[in-house]
Amino acid sequence: MVKKIIRTRFAPSPTGFIHIGSVYGFLLDYAYAKGRGGQFILRVEDTDQKRFVKEAEEHLYKGMNWLGIIPDEGPKKGGPHNPYRQSERLDIYQKYARQLIDQGDAYYCFCSPERLEKVRKKCRAEKRPPMYDRCCRKMSKKEAEERVKKGEKAVVRMKIPDNEVIRAVDLIRGEIKFESKHLDDQVILKSDGFPTYHLAVVVDDHLMEVTHVVRGHEWLPSFPKHVLLYRYFGWKIPKMIHTPVILDPEGGKLSKRKSNTALAWYQEQGFLPEAILNYLGLMGWSHPKGKDIFSLKEYLKYFDLKDVSPASPAFDLIKLEWMNGVYIRSKKDGELVKLIKPFLPQMSESQIQLAVPLIKERIKKFSEAKELLEFVWRCPKYGKDLLLKKIDQKTAKEMLFKAKEVIEKVGIKKTRVLQEKLMSLIKKKNWKTGKFFMVLRVAVCAKPITPPILESLPLIGQKGTLKRIDLAIKKLS
Repeated sequence: MVKKIIRTRFAPSPTGFIHIGSVYGFLLDYAYAKGRGGQFILRVEDTDQKRFVKEAEEHLYKGMNWLGIIPDEGPKKGGPHNPYRQSERLDIYQKYARQLIDQGDAYYCFCSPERLEKVRKKCRAEKRPPMYDRCCRKMSKKEAEERVKKGEKAVVRMKIPDNEVIRAVDLIRGEIKFESKHLDDQVILKSDGFPTYHLAVVVDDHLMEVTHVVRGHEWLPSFPKHVLLYRYFGWKIPKMIHTPVILDPEGGKLSKRKSNTALAWYQEQGFLPEAILNYLGLMGWSHPKGKDIFSLKEYLKYFDLKDVSPASPAFDLIKLEWMNGVYIRSKKDGELVKLIKPFLPQMSESQIQLAVPLIKERIKKFSEAKELLEFVWRCPKYGKDLLLKKIDQKTAKEMLFKAKEVIEKVGIKKTRVLQEKLMSLIKKKNWKTGKFFMVLRVAVCAKPITPPILESLPLIGQKGTLKRIDLAIKKLS
């Protein structure tokens, strides 16, 4: 017997831009399939035309490419199950909706939106869940067919059986039972010929030979309806996995109103794709060797869907920043120069080459480099009180005069020689080393916290350094 190849799919709706929850979802899909020599499919579920965002699909491709998660099949790449965009598969869904009607497992519904709203209001008044009252289910098939032939608009609803316990198996949650009396006769085909999620996802997953369906646990209420559809079609149901939903640090669902969820935000802030994937890989899963830092290749080796915890993990931005810092420090300076360059348009590449060794131990994301190095291209305004932290004005002024003399004589390029000369001066004058370099740092950089001050001087240049020291002396005069 030939073992069936594992096939997973990521099936987003282009109703908004790619977010961290999406990345978490397709990372699990990708890791499980590729770690077992399987195939990972991208399918675009664009049947919700009212919420469709034109740029969202292209944004999705760019995000996945940036992360290095490349589908084996999809709208751009093609594959044996073309097309991979649901709006191009309408005839397929209409065919299978027709099959369900012919079998007696679905029916036409002609109820107007006004009538449906009255039904919902009645349910709410009686403190019952708003469910369709099955009015059109009682209609004969002949009458329904005649009304459709006359051009009357209708949706197609699936029939939910009466008084049945529907059993469904989830790979990480075990058997789950649903009572059919709590399920609505779901619309599966709209009057405009577009399917709803329920029909389209079942048909596509079957036809595209998906073996494992990974989706968020918010889809659990739909699970029994999909089980029924698989039964009605006589198809084998794939392995189903409903993953936990990522929470914000306060325990609520991660949302753009309270948190930074858009992948674009993390790109703009200067997070590395490998750090994001590493961090998300630890959401609800633990490395068998207890490691926090591991490559995508290593993740594929050890990851198994059955090991994912059903408990929802909290997204910790502080831990992600720490992890991103670890990845930054692991990179060679030459690579960091290229990565950090877009965040420092005010600096030349030669300046960035000098700056990278000074800041790589200090930043957790590339956007922090701008604040650390702002002094290079402009000297912010500051008051003389910043020069006089725990030091008197006369001493601070003398320190700057003497520092200027040494810099004029030695220059700023030979950092070690300059340091030796300045340390000799400090010792001779019996000054506190920390206070001396703080005064010099503020004079040159206009802030008390910077990269190592003597190594930073070449970024400003000899002329610029001396000019700033003169300005500080003037403030103290």
